[in-house]
Amino acid sequence: MGRSPLDLALFVGKRLLQLIPVLFGIIVLTFVFTHIAASNPCAIWFPKNAVGPREACEASFAQPLYHQFYVYFVNLLSGNWGASVSGTQVLPVIALATPETIELVLAALFLMIVIGIPLGVLAAQSNGRLVDHLVRVFYLSGWATPTYLGAVVAVIFLGPFLGLPTRGDFTTPPPFAQPTHMSVLDALLAGNLPWTLNAVEHLILPASVLAFLNLGIATRMTRSSMLSVLPLDYVKTARMKGLAEGWVLYKHALRNALITTTTVLGVTAGGLLSGTVVVEEVFAWPGIGSYAYAAITEYNFDGAIAVVIVYAVGVVIANLIADILYGVLDPKVEWR
Repeated sequence: MGRSPLDLALFVGKRLLQLIPVLFGIIVLTFVFTHIAASNPCAIWFPKNAVGPREACEASFAQPLYHQFYVYFVNLLSGNWGASVSGTQVLPVIALATPETIELVLAALFLMIVIGIPLGVLAAQSNGRLVDHLVRVFYLSGWATPTYLGAVVAVIFLGPFLGLPTRGDFTTPPPFAQPTHMSVLDALLAGNLPWTLNAVEHLILPASVLAFLNLGIATRMTRSSMLSVLPLDYVKTARMKGLAEGWVLYKHALRNALITTTTVLGVTAGGLLSGTVVVEEVFAWPGIGSYAYAAITEYNFDGAIAVVIVYAVGVVIANLIADILYGVLDPKVEWR
């Protein structure tokens, strides 16, 4: 069945329209939960001697909850995402931090693909043998490791052992413009090779930890899909023709096996965002995860809600990309 650009445009447009009620529901729930958890945080935000600001704060929280939400939502639609207690506007900080987190997630996803998928193919090829068991132990150890523990071990042991930076942020600002606010990409665009290599070094540890903790998803799904594909007739025919085993596995079998794996990786890409909160805090990575941690500990309601909004959009977009790739890999699937 043929596909046209119009089909893809209609599919994407429909999914983006579905995002509107989802976002509204998330904003409502996050607003209610944050304001119920601390119905009057003014005593935390302002010392006792700050009488004027504290009284103004308490007067705003004395309003009914629905009125507080109405004021917040109207401001949100106008581009005012609120401010922290110190007066720092939320939206500019979010706009600068989000690309850094996207870069971290993409790097982790890249490692999951280039390591996890070949490991899944290797495990399927060695089904039930020693290599299969070793691969399983490897990815299960990642699944079983708490995020904080994995990050701390990497900072204390792996960083010094490998000679890699354990802090994601740079001590000095880059000597070039940052149009994307992605460290590696900006350095590449500037044509600054030394700074590019430095940025990659800063990215290796946090991306590796994030990838290792979630590697099992790609490996296990690839293994399972390959085991269901390898006994099929077209794979047997390719082997009977005398094709090299690697060609049979990666050219013929893996293409169909990737259909399921791609969908799962799309969902995982959105889920990786939640793991960035701990990883970014431990590695001092200047992304939205670090900002989320600071917003929660400082009772920054506006910042916390903004982070949830960005995470929700990220999850929806990741799922949308996965659905598009699913349709590309399997032409029999219709975009609906």
